[in-house]
Amino acid sequence: MDDVFSHFDLVLKAFWLTIQLAVLSGLTAMVLGTALAAMRVGPIAVLRGVASTYVTLVRNTPLLVICIFVFFAAPNLGVLTGTPFLVKGVVAVGLYTAAFVAEALRSGVNAVDLGQAEAARAVGMTFGQNMRHVVLPQAFRASVPPLASTLIAMTKNTSVVAVFGLMEATARMRYFVNRNADDTIAIFIVFAIGYIILVELISLAAVGLERRWKAAR
Repeated sequence: MDDVFSHFDLVLKAFWLTIQLAVLSGLTAMVLGTALAAMRVGPIAVLRGVASTYVTLVRNTPLLVICIFVFFAAPNLGVLTGTPFLVKGVVAVGLYTAAFVAEALRSGVNAVDLGQAEAARAVGMTFGQNMRHVVLPQAFRASVPPLASTLIAMTKNTSVVAVFGLMEATARMRYFVNRNADDTIAIFIVFAIGYIILVELISLAAVGLERRWKAAR
């Protein structure tokens, strides 16, 4: 354990990279997932089909396969060439998580009273205005618990990119374990505590947001 504590700056840097990866991937997933959810409940059949195909395809594909595509296949096709590993990790994790965000939001959209959408159309709102001002704000409020679960799973899934050389928390843990095989359990506990702190922060934020929105009703 002396090696870990004498190089604790490396542990902090690894978790900082994990946080960057989780935050940027979460933002990517929220933006893309919201667009996919709107497309799935929209009036245009072609867009519904595209969004449905994307969600079905990605949800049934392991994250590791998507990472292999982003890190190796895409550059061979002339996409993401020369892109930093962090950006590739964000793209892979963000694209994967977006499918789950879309489904969580779609369940929230279904929870909105149909009469409100009809009333919005009756006063002349377009589909976009209806979604932006009436449906999606309520859908987000109804979807806080499943969205929080999705973001927690995404934070843990960032460990997959360690396979591709990004020195985030899991990769750094493996580095210390390789150098200190006798302290494997203690090193695991240190990094597990770090992940628990990250996950609990997301849970607390979700609970706080849910309570705030309940109080505002």
